[in-house]
Amino acid sequence: QPSVAHAYDFDLAVLGAGPGGYTAAFRAADLGLRVALIERSPTLGGVCLNVGCIPSKALLHAARVIEEAQAMASHGVRFGPPEIDAAKLREWKNSVVGRLTGGLDSLARQRKVTVVRGHGRFVSPHEIRVDDGGAGRVVSFSQCVIAAGSESVRLPGWPDDPRVIDSTGALELDLPASLLVVGGGIIGLEMATVYAALGV
Repeated sequence: QPSVAHAYDFDLAVLGAGPGGYTAAFRAADLGLRVALIERSPTLGGVCLNVGCIPSKALLHAARVIEEAQAMASHGVRFGPPEIDAAKLREWKNSVVGRLTGGLDSLARQRKVTVVRGHGRFVSPHEIRVDDGGAGRVVSFSQCVIAAGSESVRLPGWPDDPRVIDSTGALELDLPASLLVVGGGIIGLEMATVYAALGV
């Protein structure tokens, strides 16, 4: 609850609207707090919904369909080689993302969560300045949740070359003839699986 001695704009400010941030904001609003949700991207959902888990799972579904069709050949059902329309596949993946991020906008409105768009930085223990293309405002709060998420790092010593892409670039599906994936974590494995199924 806000301090009696101070009048804050919000009981709670949440910095970052990914899965950690938007769930904290929605829960706090459900409990009756005045909530600001600060996000620098034009859409809610953070890396996960926009350029991470959700688009990669959509593409993994497409890869699985291709692989299952190929596997059926040994059971007597043969399909021709798949014709990959990368632009259409990208459009479908983006529509999946759009439905989910649009749903978050609706949930924020229903809960009366104030969404503040822009890059936030602390200017005092109870204030965040949010800048959005030159325009700015200061959001004051009693309490804050920092849910700033993650972003890809650039490996030191690697060339500045358009052929070197991160996971966000990989989701754009500009399909090369061949691809080297550096890193065998979940993101690397998912992108390798998708690109291999698409014939790369």
